[in-house]
Amino acid sequence: MVKTGVPRLDDLLGGDIPKGKSLVYYIQPGVEGEIFGLQTIYTTLIKSGNGVFIASSTSPAVVREQFREFGWNVEPFKKKLTFVDAYNSLIGVPSEEKYAVLKPDNIENFNEIIIKLLQESPPSTIVFGSLSTIMDLCGEKETIEAVRSWNKIAMLYDHVIVYNFTAWPYSEETLDLIKNELFNAVISVGGIAERVIFGQYFGILKADWTEKIRKSMLFRVFRPGGIKLFIPKIVVTGPFNAGKSTFVHSLSNRAISVDRLGTTIAIDHGHVDYKGFSADIFGTPGQERFDPIIKLISGEAMGIFLVVDSTNPEDFVRAKQMLKITKSYGLPFIILANKQDLPGALKPEEIKKLFNLPDDVQVLPVTASNKTGVYEAFEVLIDKITGGI
Repeated sequence: MVKTGVPRLDDLLGGDIPKGKSLVYYIQPGVEGEIFGLQTIYTTLIKSGNGVFIASSTSPAVVREQFREFGWNVEPFKKKLTFVDAYNSLIGVPSEEKYAVLKPDNIENFNEIIIKLLQESPPSTIVFGSLSTIMDLCGEKETIEAVRSWNKIAMLYDHVIVYNFTAWPYSEETLDLIKNELFNAVISVGGIAERVIFGQYFGILKADWTEKIRKSMLFRVFRPGGIKLFIPKIVVTGPFNAGKSTFVHSLSNRAISVDRLGTTIAIDHGHVDYKGFSADIFGTPGQERFDPIIKLISGEAMGIFLVVDSTNPEDFVRAKQMLKITKSYGLPFIILANKQDLPGALKPEEIKKLFNLPDDVQVLPVTASNKTGVYEAFEVLIDKITGGI
């Protein structure tokens, strides 16, 4: 079984890509999608599997440098990672790889090398760096027929075969075949654009081995780090002195806040990178005069933390008011019972009863001052935001 190494995508695919299956990353032009193939093969290597990379749009040396750029050291995997050089002969440079396509613009020569590789290699994750480049050089129909044969042979030899494909303006017939027929799974990788692409997402168009829910996820590409799911805005709200700023700073890799006489009078802003997720966190002031700010920010958020002081039930009325403000937007939320380390702190079950909350609303114990329960709470909310998949 093979994993993509992309957070939540493996969950959406049912946990793994079964042996013998084929998958294509269907990439919108202008989107940084080739990283998906790299991350998939690197994940295979670190899990002690075998990997093959077919370099058709750039040299194997450049691909090795791309691995390094993302912080992935492939040197220890020299015996596990094989390159097929389908590039250097185009520019008249001798290849140092075991497998080299001497005529990359000739589908018969390309086919001969790939079939030999498939038959000789142990079960591997085989990634085509750019199926589009092969198609441009060899022709659409010719490449499609070759792909059909590669997928069949890969199935016989227990390979997982993965393609990066940039959806340039090929014929409708070609694009339809790629999206609907040629592959067991199709992952759409696109961009949100307004003159320029300012956001990127992926989503499953097809996966014939799982009935998991299909949905799209925002992502960012980090160097080093690779693909991380991106949550643009999570709001942390709650009454005055509940510990919101402390929670934001405890959770964040970096955070700033504006204080006056020791009290936050503006918005805390933090950023968290955790278990393949990248999220921006915003903490609001607790005073009623700032409620318009809470309404404004909550309307753009993807999830809410409501922080309450477990030792101060007198403020729960105010907390209920703030919860009502945020709930009006229908956002996923959890309540954090902060300051659990102090004498007299109410237990989450007691707080839930006082709030008269339904069973599906979670109240989690945290002590923000020493980070107890902080990341566990983040995971729970992320699970709610991403649909619990």
